[in-house]
Amino acid sequence: MSKNIYVGNLAWSATEGEIRNAFEAHGEVVSVNLIEDRETGRPRGFGFVEMSEDSAALSAIDALDGQNMGGRNLKVNEAKPRVERPRW
Repeated sequence: MSKNIYVGNLAWSATEGEIRNAFEAHGEVVSVNLIEDRETGRPRGFGFVEMSEDSAALSAIDALDGQNMGGRNLKVNEAKPRVERPRW
């Protein structure tokens, strides 16, 4: 079963490839999704990594949380389910 991981405090220059390489050291990465601002298209400094195995995801979280990447200390934890908000 795959596990979704939140990755925060990313440098705006971080690329999908850099994130994938860091997480692949711990197991198979299914997808990397870096979040961009809808209006400007600029990075928002966070994203999500989906890993194929729970054990690999937990290993990556333990190893990468607090690690320096691009001059910033990453915040890495299990992603929480998205809560739907009412649209006004």
